[in-house]
Amino acid sequence: MTRWTAIFVTSFFVLGLGVLAASQAPKGDLWEITSQPSMEGMPMKLPSNTVKVCSAKEWKEPPNGQKNCKSTNMKIEGNKVTWDVQCTAPAMTGRGEIVRESATAYTGQIKMTSDAGNMTIALSGKKLGECDNPQ
Repeated sequence: MTRWTAIFVTSFFVLGLGVLAASQAPKGDLWEITSQPSMEGMPMKLPSNTVKVCSAKEWKEPPNGQKNCKSTNMKIEGNKVTWDVQCTAPAMTGRGEIVRESATAYTGQIKMTSDAGNMTIALSGKKLGECDNPQ
């Protein structure tokens, strides 16, 4: 085997291992999450928001479309998931609960408290399929 053949074979082998490793990276679930906020005492309906989130197949935290919020104390009991949430800008704290109606859908709500008042955010999620790079 010539030196160039050895380099080519080695490069091809190393490249092949990289492609194989990338193809075996864990996939996530792509969720479409719709949130509908409502504030106590506000006569008009606030606009809803829909985002797509790539989450791990085994939830370590609920799918979260908000970059300024952090979830803690998540508990899974059967098909019910509860957690605490703390957000910045604006500063709010709350408690969330969702019920997984199936492997591909859930509904729930987050009850938030802030200096501006109390807010309830209705949630619905549906799984669209698989995705790369879960959060």
